[in-house]
Amino acid sequence: MKFATKCVHAAEKPDPAFGAHTTPIFQTSTFIFENSRQGAARFAGEEVGYVYARIPPNTPTHAVLAEKFAALEGGEAGQTFASGMAAITAVALTALKKGEHLISTDVVYGCTYSLFSEVLTGLGIEVSFIDTSELENVKRAFKQETKMIFLETPANPTMTVCDIREIARMAKENGALCIVDNTFSTPCFQKPLELGADVSLSSCTKYIGGHADLLGGIVAGNSSFIQKMAPVVGYTGGIMGPHEAWLCIRGLKTLHIRMERHAENAMKVAEFLESRPEIEWVRYPGLPGHPQHELARKQMSGYSGMLSFELRGGIEAGSRLMDNVRLCSLAVSLGATDTLIQHPASMTHACVPLKVRNRVGITDGLVRLSVGIEDYEDIIADLEQALDKI
Repeated sequence: MKFATKCVHAAEKPDPAFGAHTTPIFQTSTFIFENSRQGAARFAGEEVGYVYARIPPNTPTHAVLAEKFAALEGGEAGQTFASGMAAITAVALTALKKGEHLISTDVVYGCTYSLFSEVLTGLGIEVSFIDTSELENVKRAFKQETKMIFLETPANPTMTVCDIREIARMAKENGALCIVDNTFSTPCFQKPLELGADVSLSSCTKYIGGHADLLGGIVAGNSSFIQKMAPVVGYTGGIMGPHEAWLCIRGLKTLHIRMERHAENAMKVAEFLESRPEIEWVRYPGLPGHPQHELARKQMSGYSGMLSFELRGGIEAGSRLMDNVRLCSLAVSLGATDTLIQHPASMTHACVPLKVRNRVGITDGLVRLSVGIEDYEDIIADLEQALDKI
């Protein structure tokens, strides 16, 4: 099946009990065994089946979502989570132990940075944050203890792009796993597993759910890693609720259509912003002026709906812009049907130390825009009237 058909049909089949066309919500915490031997066999891992909603495969609703997402990413299996951060945490705790080393993109979501720099280091795991857009930096960063490299590409919020294929090759040569946060692109526009990565993960809160009405996370990879991760999932308990899983299944059915509109609108908005004298620069992978535009063309089939730009006048100019938008919503998160605007230095990345923000390019004048699926002319008109007030 082609991608759009997989969005609609992958992993789904009529409910065997009643023939329901759509996947039911299995709103249950536990499952009944036919006899004590079956219960013992399932807990021992000798028989595949459902035992308790916290323990993978959780419920049949979760199983459909995990299988559908894995099919879209080109993976063998998947696992759902309560949030994107729960997904990243489970992957890290599965791949790393005390005394081992993690290499991470230096520009990552603020909470990812804090998880790595505070929580993992507290567990005795060494973490190196580097500019992974420069391959020589990556090559030098590997050491004998390196067991995982984490890429966020395009990066939040600078839109920096990393060479997944080449870095995944380096990771394999050094006996490390390559993990990619694919939230910005989704499998619609970028397939890390096909480029050689071991794991691709996304925050379902964003484009997967697509409507800013749920929290969730999801991971796809090979079956052995997903199975290895299962005890971490069960013991830490950061699982998605069945209703959220159902909403994500529904969201994936229109992912291809929404992503095409997000990307089309974002290009129009990026081109408009480039023309304004109030703007120092615009970062959108689809623009020829993006530093890694050629790489983006090579490994992405589209450029999604995320962009960032630097305002002349710093944080004061940014505040005036955000305080004067009418259609755009001043809110964190991204990937919603409506356009969201926010200031990373004081919001999503405020937990990142100032000196680190300045070093990696998260300046006080940087504004992040999640372009929605409204009419692009209305988005541009709103930004235009707000820019006129600066």
